[in-house]
Amino acid sequence: MTSPKSIDVKTCAGRSCCPLTNALDIIGDKWTLLIVRDMIFIGKSQFGDFLESPEGISTNILTDRLKKLEEYGLVNKTPYQKKPMRYAYTLTQRGLDLKPVMMEILNWGHNNIEGTAGPSEAEIIELRKKYTNRAKDQTHERKKA
Repeated sequence: MTSPKSIDVKTCAGRSCCPLTNALDIIGDKWTLLIVRDMIFIGKSQFGDFLESPEGISTNILTDRLKKLEEYGLVNKTPYQKKPMRYAYTLTQRGLDLKPVMMEILNWGHNNIEGTAGPSEAEIIELRKKYTNRAKDQTHERKKA
């Protein structure tokens, strides 16, 4: 299901009303798409999870991109710890709507860039278990507190 149009073109760069231009203003840098990739395909949800990605995003860039994703309604931020305050990030429907786009970009890269490869299905399953279990453990800790 597609999200209703609620991002005003004026909140993007406002250079034109072209949907591609404005979409790229929101998701067109590599870090934003890598965060979305990790959320969609691996199940990452916490700040530290994203820092573990092999691309090596810096903390200030990660903070900025997560804030931007939240501002545009692609992610929700929910506290999972109070001291120190920490948040989990989940994709909204608008964020999930990027999955087919991400699949096409992945397929294009795989088909056109020599030497590219993603994790195997078994590796993806293990990564998803790791991040799912981490989130479950923190939910359990919250309930005990």
